Amino acid sequence: MFGNAPRALWSRWVEPDANNQIALSCRCLLIQEENRNILLETGIGAFFPPELAQRYGVVEQRHCLLDSLAEHGLSHSDIDIVVLSHLHFDHAGGLLRAWEDGKFAALLFPNARFIVSRQAWERAKTPHPRDRASFIKDITTLLEESGRLEWVDAETSPLLGPGYRFHLSHGHTPGMLLTEIEMPDGPILFAADLVPGVPWVHLPITMGYDRFPEAVIDEKQALLSDLQQRGGRLFFTHDSSVATGRVTLDDKGRYRVVDTHLTLTQLSE
Repeated sequence: MFGNAPRALWSRWVEPDANNQIALSCRCLLIQEENRNILLETGIGAFFPPELAQRYGVVEQRHCLLDSLAEHGLSHSDIDIVVLSHLHFDHAGGLLRAWEDGKFAALLFPNARFIVSRQAWERAKTPHPRDRASFIKDITTLLEESGRLEWVDAETSPLLGPGYRFHLSHGHTPGMLLTEIEMPDGPILFAADLVPGVPWVHLPITMGYDRFPEAVIDEKQALLSDLQQRGGRLFFTHDSSVATGRVTLDDKGRYRVVDTHLTLTQLSE
């Protein structure tokens, strides 16, 4: 998760266990408008068979996203749009129902339209050997057969409409969509795997999973500078302690996150 940064450095930010593993979240963002429910990503879900769940350190055995939606009086059938930053299993696995022995994978969200960038889609269909294990077998087939898929190539989506803007990132994986939401006190950006948590706000810190670490740093520099100038916030998908925080600069010109919150329960326009 910290690329070539030494443990002596990154262990100051997050404490590893005896197996050198760290706690990570797979956090999604639910946006409830007057007439529709929008979901940014679906997390890892519970599609893994037990042996793979153990290999990847998945702690929960239930489909936590479905439980979280139920807490808001919703089911997966109530979601109208799902925006997928990319199709790695820890961001798209929640599209599938929980694993059951002897049963094939099945797509949830029967009434939702799915948004993904064309480049991320092509990467998932023909992955490189370096990241083939990050994708779910048959997920592209299931999405395509749904007939409810929208590929985007631009900063906006006709389906989402005004108030939403995409930033396209290629350093982690080709065509990753970062969704920006307009808010009265500054935008909030679903940072996906470009900035998966607070420690990765430090520009030199990248992940071993990143396709082009130097590109990740350049993309972070441009994005954080823009957000800082506009009073923007980041929404973190993998940080187990912080869901959101505002981007600022310290007295040495380094990016920091302030006004942090463990959960994000309501943002009103």
